Amino acid sequence: MKTIVICSGGLDSVTLAYKVAAERALTRLVSFDYGQRHKKELEYARRCALHLGVPHDVVDITAVGRLLTGSALTSGGPVPEGHYAEDSMRVTVVPNRNAIMLAVAFGVAAAEQADAVAAAVHGGDHFIYPDCRPAFVEAFEAMQRHALEGLARIALYAPFLQLSKADIVSEGARLGVPFAETWSCYQGGAHHCGRCGTCVERREAFHLAAQNDPTSYEDPDYWIEACQQYQATQGQ
Repeated sequence: MKTIVICSGGLDSVTLAYKVAAERALTRLVSFDYGQRHKKELEYARRCALHLGVPHDVVDITAVGRLLTGSALTSGGPVPEGHYAEDSMRVTVVPNRNAIMLAVAFGVAAAEQADAVAAAVHGGDHFIYPDCRPAFVEAFEAMQRHALEGLARIALYAPFLQLSKADIVSEGARLGVPFAETWSCYQGGAHHCGRCGTCVERREAFHLAAQNDPTSYEDPDYWIEACQQYQATQGQ
């Protein structure tokens, strides 16, 4: 199946791109510049496309992003530190982000007669991001059937929907994903900070998957403390 992958340059979406390249016909990577503070992730998406030998498009929706205020990823507020599952991480939600990106990607897919759009939403995102949950994926695909009725029939491929981050690391290792060529940190500094929620989640996932983590973290051990603190609150 001819498949377009929405690729941020993060570990999940790069692993998805390698999975699609191995199992389907990967036709293109589509990335989005929505004014995110960690815009450097787009360079890693470009590298992924180069490695896989497919076109890469960066869609500029910064004008839209400026209106999606309230998120620590776009509005300049501090990025919270700690475990990814903490309630404090909800400030990283960008309203309707996935719905906007998917709508654009489905239009691209229809224009080039692709069969599917692939997105790397996964089980670890369900508690924070409503547009990463199974109900959203099912509803969005149904909506697109109506939006493109008579023009195209495009599937929404989300193979990680029920998987954990550790599962994705294991899958990436199987596929030979160059994990060092992925970017997760919300701070967007010279190195992964090691303290924001997505850094902690990344480091924990490699640990749980029993895989070597090649990432350079400014604080490589903070994840242990963050995980212990989260587990303590869950035991209360």
